[in-house]
Amino acid sequence: MKRFRFLFVVTLLISVVCILSYCGNDGGKKNNSDSVTKLLYLNHSDSAHYVGMQVCRKCHENIFETFIHTGMGQSFDLATLHKSSAKFGKESTIYDKSRDLWYHSYFQDSVMFICEFRLKGKDTTYKRTEKVNYIVGSGQHTNSHMYNVNGYIFQMPMTFYTQKGQWDLPPGFENGFNSRFSRQIGLECMSCHNSLPGFVKGSENKFDSIPNGIGCERCHGPGSIHVAMKESGNIVDTSKYIDYSIVNPGKLSPDLQFDVCQRCHLQGNAVLHDGKSFYDFRPGMKLSDYITVFMPEYAGEENQFIMASHAERLKMSQCFLQTEKENNSLNTDALHPYKNSLTCVTCHNPHVSVRETADEHFNQVCMNCHYEQQPGKPIHKTCPMVKDPSVDDKNSNCVSCHMPRSGAIDIPHVSVHDHYIRKNYASNDTSAVKGKFLGLYAVNDKHPSNGIIAKAYLQQYEKFGKENIFLDSAEKFLPENSITDLRKNFSDLVHLYYLREDFQEIKNITDKAGRKFVLDSILLTPSFDNGDAWTAYRVGEAFFKLGDYPSAEVFYKKAVDLAPYHPDFRSKYALSLATQQKNFDARAQYQQVINEDPEFVPALTNLGYLWLEEGDDKKAESFYKQALALDPDDEQALVNMAGLFAYRKNFAEANKYAKLCLEKHPGNKQAALLIEQLKEIN
Repeated sequence: MKRFRFLFVVTLLISVVCILSYCGNDGGKKNNSDSVTKLLYLNHSDSAHYVGMQVCRKCHENIFETFIHTGMGQSFDLATLHKSSAKFGKESTIYDKSRDLWYHSYFQDSVMFICEFRLKGKDTTYKRTEKVNYIVGSGQHTNSHMYNVNGYIFQMPMTFYTQKGQWDLPPGFENGFNSRFSRQIGLECMSCHNSLPGFVKGSENKFDSIPNGIGCERCHGPGSIHVAMKESGNIVDTSKYIDYSIVNPGKLSPDLQFDVCQRCHLQGNAVLHDGKSFYDFRPGMKLSDYITVFMPEYAGEENQFIMASHAERLKMSQCFLQTEKENNSLNTDALHPYKNSLTCVTCHNPHVSVRETADEHFNQVCMNCHYEQQPGKPIHKTCPMVKDPSVDDKNSNCVSCHMPRSGAIDIPHVSVHDHYIRKNYASNDTSAVKGKFLGLYAVNDKHPSNGIIAKAYLQQYEKFGKENIFLDSAEKFLPENSITDLRKNFSDLVHLYYLREDFQEIKNITDKAGRKFVLDSILLTPSFDNGDAWTAYRVGEAFFKLGDYPSAEVFYKKAVDLAPYHPDFRSKYALSLATQQKNFDARAQYQQVINEDPEFVPALTNLGYLWLEEGDDKKAESFYKQALALDPDDEQALVNMAGLFAYRKNFAEANKYAKLCLEKHPGNKQAALLIEQLKEIN
């Protein structure tokens, strides 16, 4: 019976494709619009699923063998010595002065580890070692490292920068921002650096399956329908027709082709549209229907760029602008709709590593436009290749002058070619001081909605720099004068006031919107981005800060119901219970957090405190020690340990931990008060 159903589905698909192919084979003049393209591809259907590149390999062995050596093919894998591009030994030790922590990476019995430790003189006063599970990065620029705790994926505090051959802290960990082993790797990160993973809804960084590298289907879309049709004998002559069972980016219009690349090579402030996730976009779709990417614009910042800004920078170039203006309106070839346009694949063959592509290939692309009347003769009179075409000079190529290597502002120790092609490249200095902020602009959408713009400014503040102008700008796009506007913009308004730490205003708008209405009609949907759960959590935080613990409990619980695998939400829910002396229920919630993520320090610390309240100081000490073994500088764990020893009347140890707390956290009032009290006792 199952086989009959499968054959019926395949037959149905073949019939649909035949109808679509017949409708599309009119010489191509009616198939140029993005909307038609979007409707035609069968693997845009929800029934299409991913099959993995080993299945693609069966028919496309030659392409597979070259693709696996590209940056995409080498993007992500298990942490093996074969995968690593790093140097090990004395050079694999680094020091973070801001945190007074050392790091050392090494392989032992084919397993990679990163050890974090602290020295006092020659003595090791603290040591934590974690197994490395994954290496992200092809090795062309970097190798970064991740580890897995019961499916929760975190970035580790060491990166190898291959161009300079040195270890250092990862991007974003420098200058006092070292998050050690706690930076969460969510769906946004994983879905660009890898093939699409199995993500656990209701978490921030929990996965139930993780592929090993970017595969064919990231650019071609899910392959199940294509495979089923080929196995059934339905073969399309792609020299004459488009095979609509799978997307070939080479058959897309320039804009849709750019969108395939821009899904990941358009780094910036990515704002998901309502109800969308990082799973939803597929090749051949319009990216701006799902994600709008924003960048901040500052005066005098023309030469600064971030690592994955290739498409954005290319589109600033006169080469692109003139080509788009002159050629796009002339092309009516449906089989090659990007013909005569300048797109990513004009220069790059995504199936072949750039390392294995000769300079002459890139030079020839330039020469296709830049030549005099004599075929093959470049316009540029001063170019070394023009003076002597036989010159053997590695710098004698168009790219070296017009797309020189430069440092990206977001990643240290790395140089990449700036894809903003310029005739006179006066400077490649990326260290210039920022000028006046001019605003956020949407790179891939000329007309984003007010709601999307507001979200962009909120995310810009939260993720990229706490400048008040971002919040002030967001507020302009979030009217709340009427009850309709207030309810429509409720989640974003809560986010705005939460970032401003205006907890009273969160209470006010929640009461205006109606608490029951908010709980029953707004905060409803579990999602991959946990949007409604985050709103519930922020409202809970506001009530907690205002001392209304019963109301905080209600909204924290709503957050937990919507996102049960988010340890922060459940931990704060437990805290609201404990604050109301519901200790038994609070302990159960903290234990559930630890069962999920045994390295979540706040739960360990607070659970220890609750056991001390029950008079079980041994259990309390055990949890405190686990917390401090994971983070020797955790403020609450140090204070709680000091309190534990004071409870035992071991005043010397209590004084030691209180002083350790003040050393790392000079403003801690509890530790300062305890030290003063201990002085009176002595």
